[in-house]
Amino acid sequence: MTVFYLAKPEGAAAQSGVRVGFTVGRQLGGAVERNRIKRRLREAVRHRGSMLRVPLDIVINPKKSVLTLDFAVVLEEVGRAFEAIGKSPKKRTQEK
Repeated sequence: MTVFYLAKPEGAAAQSGVRVGFTVGRQLGGAVERNRIKRRLREAVRHRGSMLRVPLDIVINPKKSVLTLDFAVVLEEVGRAFEAIGKSPKKRTQEK
């Protein structure tokens, strides 16, 4: 899965926290499969979303393997991505 993120400007921090979106195109299957991918990812984000404390916009572009992976693996992957994202903006703000 590919994850893109963008830190929000200082003024936007008070308005909203973390926003997560998913890009699940037709090449990943029919509507039923795409919706199942999104449901699995939403649940993983719900479980691991507390790891992020910095206001961000995140877009997750999954692979079709999300359908067949054990949910624990999906949780681990989302957690690993959020952990890396959570560390990255802090480093940038410390450097400034």
